[in-house]
Amino acid sequence: MTRDTATEVFEAHRPVLMGVAYRMLGRVADAEDVVQEAWLRWSGADRDAVREPRGYLVRITTRLAVDRLRRAQTRKEAYVGPWLPEPYVTDFGDTVPDAAERAVLADSVSLAVLVVLESLSPLERAVFVLREAFGYPFAEIAATLDRSEAAVRQLAGRARRHVEERRPRYEVDPAQRRDLTERFLAASAEGDLEGLMALLAPDVRLVGDSGGRAKAPLRILETAEKVGRFILGVAGKGIPDPSFRFLELNGGPALLILSGGKPDSVLQLDVAEGRIQYVYIVRNPQKLASLPVGWAGGARVEGCHRNEKPGRRSPSGSEAAEGRGGLARAFTQEHSQGVGVLVADLPGDGLQRQVGGAQQMSGPFDPQVLDEADG
Repeated sequence: MTRDTATEVFEAHRPVLMGVAYRMLGRVADAEDVVQEAWLRWSGADRDAVREPRGYLVRITTRLAVDRLRRAQTRKEAYVGPWLPEPYVTDFGDTVPDAAERAVLADSVSLAVLVVLESLSPLERAVFVLREAFGYPFAEIAATLDRSEAAVRQLAGRARRHVEERRPRYEVDPAQRRDLTERFLAASAEGDLEGLMALLAPDVRLVGDSGGRAKAPLRILETAEKVGRFILGVAGKGIPDPSFRFLELNGGPALLILSGGKPDSVLQLDVAEGRIQYVYIVRNPQKLASLPVGWAGGARVEGCHRNEKPGRRSPSGSEAAEGRGGLARAFTQEHSQGVGVLVADLPGDGLQRQVGGAQQMSGPFDPQVLDEADG
């Protein structure tokens, strides 16, 4: 096998290797490092003796991720405040045509599941990822981890029970999550506590991740009243030159909030029974550095709607609104009968919303989350 052919083979399997590494580690940078190390191992191997390149590469990647997980335990214990996985751009709608397979992949990479996976041992996590997300047979997982098949089955059962007991129950319907995200933002921007409370489950939780590098709650906030009042309490604080992007992150719709064209925060919601169960806010700048902030070289940014064109707002819901002087946000609400567009401008000190010709004014929306929120 020539080096050019080896590169082509590796690149063909890179998405799977990144998928395994990210689900194992929860950090894009760590996953990329593992995949790069797998490439070095692949490029130096006797490739003509490898009968199944995909299995060989997944085996290398999994073992490298397990080793890195073991070394990272001390770093996790020293983390400041709640920990969330690094947001990861996904685009399952374009790449996975089967709806059932899309649902499994989206669930396995969701923030809720990845948080639970953090409590598994490295081997349990490897077995869970390979079995539940990628459907590998037990015999192949056993060979990958150099364990007996019986031991792997025990690990799989333990991991599955642990995840089922601890994972939050939520719905993966992206349209509903998108709709509730837009309504959540509109109520926050308007200072509408009653409207916001109607969207929140009574036992809703807000998890803010800053790693001590930005302002965010140092503890998880619980109950609709605390979360609702906290959101409105920070909604009057503006950020410089704001703009917003809807992206598919971790298998679901999320809002990327930028300040001066640079990532400031990511907001994502988990939904069940028509109510918001979890509010996730990631503000650690190290976890936002890899996110796309616009168009590069005219190419479509991964995670944006497949019909979106450079420099043009898509009528189907993957919008990017920005500009000088305060254009802050453009939301699109998709319905079965046509498309309704909600545009919000931030001219100076007030938020101007236009819905069907009517306009309302309120204070500016601020995604920053303050340490004092617990009080």
